[in-house]
Amino acid sequence: MTHKATFGGGCFWCVEAVMQQLKGVESVVSGYTAGDTDNPTYREVCSGESGHAEVVQVTFNPDEVSFRDLVEVFLTSHDPTQVDGQGADIGTQYRSMIMYHTDEQRQVAEEVMNEMAPLFDAPLATELVAEETFHRAEDYHQDYYANNSLQPYCMAVINPKLNKLRQKHADKLKST
Repeated sequence: MTHKATFGGGCFWCVEAVMQQLKGVESVVSGYTAGDTDNPTYREVCSGESGHAEVVQVTFNPDEVSFRDLVEVFLTSHDPTQVDGQGADIGTQYRSMIMYHTDEQRQVAEEVMNEMAPLFDAPLATELVAEETFHRAEDYHQDYYANNSLQPYCMAVINPKLNKLRQKHADKLKST
């Protein structure tokens, strides 16, 4: 039986590339959530006016990777203290977010956030919110890093995140 988890941590291409590396993750879909527009487009989300955040929805096997592990990886793969952005990606559409699908996920996320908060130099800005409607992003956003790894953004922004993932969470990675 699979479960779902939803994370937003800046550009969804980055979060997607990280989550796809983890054992037990069966699929990662880039999309939008927590906004005011039905069926938003990338252009609408990027404008910051739709209220949506770029997120990924992760389908995972809890027998192979726990939700706790996903939250820990998520919090260490981006800057969860930056308000409304990641690096040069600025705006509410890039806010840090954990969207829980069950009360158990909410409790686990709260525990992990409380345990990890002292490891950061500033308070966590990551929002913990109940699941809302998920809108799948356009096809060209899916598997973005896998299809565009030589693109300058991928090389400059995503590669360092993947290197950090390999250093901090090698035990949680799929074998290559």
